[in-house]
Amino acid sequence: MGNWVENEGLSIFVVIVWLGLNVFLFWWYYLVYDVPPKFFYTRVLLGRALALARAPAACLNFNCMLILLPVCRNLLSFLRGSSACCSTRVRRQLDRNLTFHKMVAWMIALHTAIHTVAHLFNVEWSVQARVEEKGTLAAVLSSLGDNPNESYVNFFRKTIGNPVGGLYVAFTYLAGLTGVIITLALILIITSSTKTIRRSYFEVFWYTHHLFVIFFIGLVIHGAGRIVRGQTAESLAEHNPEICYKNFTYWGKIEACPIPQFSGNPPMTWKWVVGPMFLYLCERLVRFWRSQQKVVITKVIIHPFKTIELQMMKKGFKMEVGQYIFVKCPAVSKLEWHPFTLTSAPEEDYFSIHVRIVGDWTEGLFNACGCDKQEFQEAWKLPKIAVDGPFGTASEDVFSYETVMLVGAGIGVTPFASVLKSVWYKYCHDATNLKLKKIYFYWLCRDTHAFEWFADLLQSLEAQMQERNNAEFLSYNIYLTGWDESQATHFVVHHEEEKDVITGLKQKTLYGRPNWENEFKAIAGQHPGSRIGVFLCGPEGLADTLNKQSISNSEADPRGVHFIFNKENF
Repeated sequence: MGNWVENEGLSIFVVIVWLGLNVFLFWWYYLVYDVPPKFFYTRVLLGRALALARAPAACLNFNCMLILLPVCRNLLSFLRGSSACCSTRVRRQLDRNLTFHKMVAWMIALHTAIHTVAHLFNVEWSVQARVEEKGTLAAVLSSLGDNPNESYVNFFRKTIGNPVGGLYVAFTYLAGLTGVIITLALILIITSSTKTIRRSYFEVFWYTHHLFVIFFIGLVIHGAGRIVRGQTAESLAEHNPEICYKNFTYWGKIEACPIPQFSGNPPMTWKWVVGPMFLYLCERLVRFWRSQQKVVITKVIIHPFKTIELQMMKKGFKMEVGQYIFVKCPAVSKLEWHPFTLTSAPEEDYFSIHVRIVGDWTEGLFNACGCDKQEFQEAWKLPKIAVDGPFGTASEDVFSYETVMLVGAGIGVTPFASVLKSVWYKYCHDATNLKLKKIYFYWLCRDTHAFEWFADLLQSLEAQMQERNNAEFLSYNIYLTGWDESQATHFVVHHEEEKDVITGLKQKTLYGRPNWENEFKAIAGQHPGSRIGVFLCGPEGLADTLNKQSISNSEADPRGVHFIFNKENF
């Protein structure tokens, strides 16, 4: 149970608090509009749809206040790096920022749907009340404001029936027009954020996501028309609606029931979102300032498996292991930024990324760097690069554990390249202060070529550990998950050789996929009473498997072994 809390509990606690606040706000504002006499006559016109529109509006304000905070990367990196205000558990929660961002987005979509449907009924009934036969309370209420010294409760002042009246509200009233615009923007943002679109058409995702600017502008001015109106406090003191509604034909003729007066609700959304919007504006200004600093590409290396390595230098650039940066290449796109994990170590005098060529942007970068040409590319011909970052990730915490499991899938090995390089540098100099005592490294790849660019680093580490009589420090298991019959025959023929035929390492490549339950049980047996960090950069399916194994193989006793799962998330 203890490890379940450590792996899942903080997230679940945050989710429960967040859901609880949504439920509270919905119920509170529902009662605010459904019970008090202030909105008695508004409810006569609109019924329960009034409260059903206003309650989700409050929840929308709350969630729109939250939606920008998880994407303030510089703020999160500052908090993550501040040990004074950010414990290990809080840092692990900050690493789930995009998950929370997506949850808040779906909550915004849900409340938008409720709010929109409720207002469709409100508009229909408001329009209908203006053309209703005289003699009813709704007709009398709708006619208020037609004469001098009267204030209206029904915002629709034309005498046009449905459906023309409803369309008139949607496209001529500020609330209606902004509602249509921000709903369309939200639909485009959400539908283009699916995994398929992000992976196959990243540019579509990137551009439509920036409709959030239109969304927030429309959101802030949406309530400026004050179409939701209630009876004023002064009028309530003279005119009790729960009594006077029965005598609506005598309003203004008897002293006890003067004509009721109404006023619109002042816009409130700006009070909720102005703080996060200011923080996000500062975030973008910081990003812009950092992106203007000069970056020099010092070397471009073409690796197998459609992968290139960019080695760069930037004045004042400081990094930690496992961090990532955002990269823009104006020669490819003047607006697009893409995230890449740093593969260099903090001890090196440059920083580097590995880029897998999988889409239009990466293909453009490949060509801009001259990698499509056979001849040598002069340094001055290399494209200009803008860099924002670095930003913290879960892998920063690797050196906080004595024992860690590092699991990479395909190009997902990149954050661990930084970790292993840093370990190598520390062992080359002085590793006596290194808390980390044991690394279990797993790398899963479908193709043999993917191993080539990383094998040199592993060979260096292997040799370094043997020289220092600490070969047990690093245990690595490389799994080839895809091969053909000719490759299998070749592997069998060379299996008895001292070094592996694929990687050149003494540790042989394994074929298939790991039995994670056996791996976890074996490691737990080797390190009783330890807190073992499990770090993954890979697909969601593997993340679910490792998270479940981390929980099931941890002991309930606080003094027992505990696996702490961490996943790269950017």
